[in-house]
Amino acid sequence: MELQFITHYTDRYTYFDSARMALEGGCRWIQLRMKEATEEEVEKEAIRVQDLCRQYGATFIIDDHVALAKKLHADGVHLGKKDMPIAEARKLLGKDFIIGGTANTFEDVQMHYAAGADYIGCGPFRFTTTKKNLSPVLGLEGYRNIVSRMKETGINLPIVAIGGIAFEDIPAIMQTGVSGIALSGSILRADDPIAETRRIINS
Repeated sequence: MELQFITHYTDRYTYFDSARMALEGGCRWIQLRMKEATEEEVEKEAIRVQDLCRQYGATFIIDDHVALAKKLHADGVHLGKKDMPIAEARKLLGKDFIIGGTANTFEDVQMHYAAGADYIGCGPFRFTTTKKNLSPVLGLEGYRNIVSRMKETGINLPIVAIGGIAFEDIPAIMQTGVSGIALSGSILRADDPIAETRRIINS
């Protein structure tokens, strides 16, 4: 199972701390997500987190900031529904960068596939507090439906489940046919985020 970790700032941990703990726990895909931060703040943190990812041989993705991903030679960028369109990002970045898109419906998946996305962050699985303006909750049935429609239409893209996922949910989610899961809050709320990351990866 592929685990993507999305950084999140909490009372206890900085963005950098959260990335470091996920990496120490064995996660090899970090998305730096700093929605409320300025361009300067994101760049400063991105340089540090990217350096850390390289030490661990991990994939480093920047949320939203396409020009910054290009400037720093990050591995890629993740684009939400209100961010730059994927086709436009692909023109700017070329084929060497990974581009992920956020989807809530099969139609979103279709659109991102046509635009040249490399993977889909699909959710939310359930209500989550780490995101504002939440799209309708998918649940297991939502994933099953999207995966089966992708098969019917020959769309072959990795689907990563995201949004309010807890450790206990993972086996059932993986049975829907998704490729992996993305976590943030559930790891950082654990008593020991490093051990929690390890437990998830080994499950």
